[in-house]
Amino acid sequence: MQAQLPVPDDSRAPHGAAPGAPADADAVLAGLDPEQRAVATALHGPVCVLAGAGTGKTRAITHRIAYGVRSGVYRPQQVLAVTFTARAAGEMRGRLRQLGADGVQARTFHSAALRQLQYFWPRAVGGEVPRLMERKVQLVAEAAGRCGLRVQRTELRDLTGEIEWCKVTQIVPEDYAAAVAKAGRDAPRDPAEVSRVYGLYEQLKRDRGVIDFEDVLLLTAAVLEDRPEIAEQVRAQYQHFTVDEYQDVSPLQQRLLDQWVGPGSSLCVVGDASQTIYSFTGATPDYLLGFRTRHPDATVVKLVRDYRSTPQVVHLANGLLAQARGEAARHRLELVSQRDAGPEPVYAEYADEPAEAEGTAHRIRELLARGVRASEIAVLFRTNGQSEVYEQALADLGLPYQLKGAERFFERPEIREAGMLLRGAARAGADTLAVDGPDLAAQVRAVLATRGFTPEPPGGSGAVRERWESLAALVRLAEEFEAAQRGAGLPADLGAYVAELDARANAQHAPAVEGVTLASLHAAKGLEWDAVFLVGLTEGMMPITYAKTDEQIEEERRLLYVGVTRAREHLSLSWALARSPGGRAGRIPTRFLDGLRPGSGSRAGGRGGRGGPGGAEAGERAARRNRGPVKCRVCGRTLTEAVERKLRRCEDCPSSMDEALFERLREWRSVQARSQGVPAYVVFTDATLTAIAEDPPGSERALAGIPGVGPSKLEKYGADVLALCAGEEPGGAPDGRLPDDPPEAPGDGAGDLPEDSPEK
Repeated sequence: MQAQLPVPDDSRAPHGAAPGAPADADAVLAGLDPEQRAVATALHGPVCVLAGAGTGKTRAITHRIAYGVRSGVYRPQQVLAVTFTARAAGEMRGRLRQLGADGVQARTFHSAALRQLQYFWPRAVGGEVPRLMERKVQLVAEAAGRCGLRVQRTELRDLTGEIEWCKVTQIVPEDYAAAVAKAGRDAPRDPAEVSRVYGLYEQLKRDRGVIDFEDVLLLTAAVLEDRPEIAEQVRAQYQHFTVDEYQDVSPLQQRLLDQWVGPGSSLCVVGDASQTIYSFTGATPDYLLGFRTRHPDATVVKLVRDYRSTPQVVHLANGLLAQARGEAARHRLELVSQRDAGPEPVYAEYADEPAEAEGTAHRIRELLARGVRASEIAVLFRTNGQSEVYEQALADLGLPYQLKGAERFFERPEIREAGMLLRGAARAGADTLAVDGPDLAAQVRAVLATRGFTPEPPGGSGAVRERWESLAALVRLAEEFEAAQRGAGLPADLGAYVAELDARANAQHAPAVEGVTLASLHAAKGLEWDAVFLVGLTEGMMPITYAKTDEQIEEERRLLYVGVTRAREHLSLSWALARSPGGRAGRIPTRFLDGLRPGSGSRAGGRGGRGGPGGAEAGERAARRNRGPVKCRVCGRTLTEAVERKLRRCEDCPSSMDEALFERLREWRSVQARSQGVPAYVVFTDATLTAIAEDPPGSERALAGIPGVGPSKLEKYGADVLALCAGEEPGGAPDGRLPDDPPEAPGDGAGDLPEDSPEK
């Protein structure tokens, strides 16, 4: 009989389905939109889910797993869902538990690999697994010292990061110099020196019988590659795989995944190339973008309905990507907000950084006064070094804040102590508490009061305030739990609440502490708030000064896109003209907002590509893009690809193009372009001409409804195009003026660059 791999304790669901779990498999699908339902019911792989920001990807994939389990297609012990952070894995476990999918493992790549390595090492190698180092910095420092190098602390961090990059991209020490030159990567020191430190670091590990986190993946993959019988056992155990955030997978993680997924396995990957922001660590969207090439029979579902952000936020996010270039930009998803209209993004310019921080703090205080909770507000910056001035500004106004990356909620001493007290009170019974009535939140307050909890927060923003915020989060959770239980007709006593706390602790699902979040843009990935302040948006910081190649610039654009899409309703973007009061006001706003913020246009000659459309015409064009889902005029399917949306039909649906009209339009366009001395696509792209020829407009209004025909182009070329559509000769000769509408940016409703573009 085949031995089963051990299931870690923290992946076991509590006995019995969670309160309020769906009654059956069909109930799991309730409330999903058509695209999410398509994901949930595609139970047999390969499946590729292209999910834009705020489109409910976690909801879709957890419902897919739960539907597979509840319908009997999946055995929960045969399902492995992997993601990149313990927080994301914890959230997934919590959702699966609520859906009644007991026993499913949701883990990080490293956690899943380490469990397998520990289990198989005695058989594959013998003895115990080498000790895992928690931090490699000290050993890197020793290796550098033995190489005769004097390394500063900041250099040491860079060296450590460079070694990690080498390992996840599977570069050995002797190949480092060539690899870093090929990648166009800036080495922290002379490549020969880095190679020597890297090689000695690996030797020191072997001598001392220790491994690092990257070795966990390397060794697990090697065991599975070298021992086919062990690989078969893993594949027999796990039949169904889900990989979240697939755009961030590294070559090493893909190597391990290839060993996990056998011929009969089912694989579902989920990602968004426009949110690739960790390439400096070795992450690459290539595996996501090439998934359909490697798996031609894959089911592909696109999620573009944005439930998180207002149309105003989504408009700005789409505008950022419309200016992007590169492979990821070609596959961008144009989001369609499903929310009611909200306030326009606020753009603010300040004289200096302290003024920017002070202005941000005052605006946060205004939001708090209007009822926005502090835990639903975030200040996001490019580097952690920018945080201090915002910490000071918030402290000066007495506003609570928390730095992202603090100790986990349920691991804090005050929360552990509170858990023990609540557990004891639950055993003793509510009658022992001096509380009137059965109100759960009042009972929790009474228990916590024995350790100094008060209804009102203490003054200041130090450790005492942080402790109070943690306990207050337990009270708020009690209020939310009680309301949910009462609504479901279930008891809401201390015992049930303590059980919920234990389940959340096991799932690493912590409630938010009531404080404004300060975080870097990278740390904000995967999070969301009602109000987001994006600060320090100047050239040199966004994009960061060391981003030099086109791809590095585009990753900076994607980083700003991630920041924008963290906001649900309120979005503020700001920059300071000088660093210090009285300093030289030589800074300029980031190029990424050119053509998007009021009063800005394309920045001539700026790095990172042409600016986007600006002014009122841009607003009209954006309004057309954001009116709602575009349906195929042949089959009625919601269109997501830019070219499909322009043509208003699926690529696979039959074309009704009038070939003769299309050729007349192309000839006319060539005459216009030659006369004006511009490329043909500046007049109209091929995609726009195709859309006109497939559904010839009979009026200016119909012509204006075709993506790519802006107000200025309508005024300039409308009469000629309508005459050609009517079978008549165009009446006006070209006047030699450049069109007032800016060129249609690649991806801005046009999809791939047109065939006649010099950038093709």
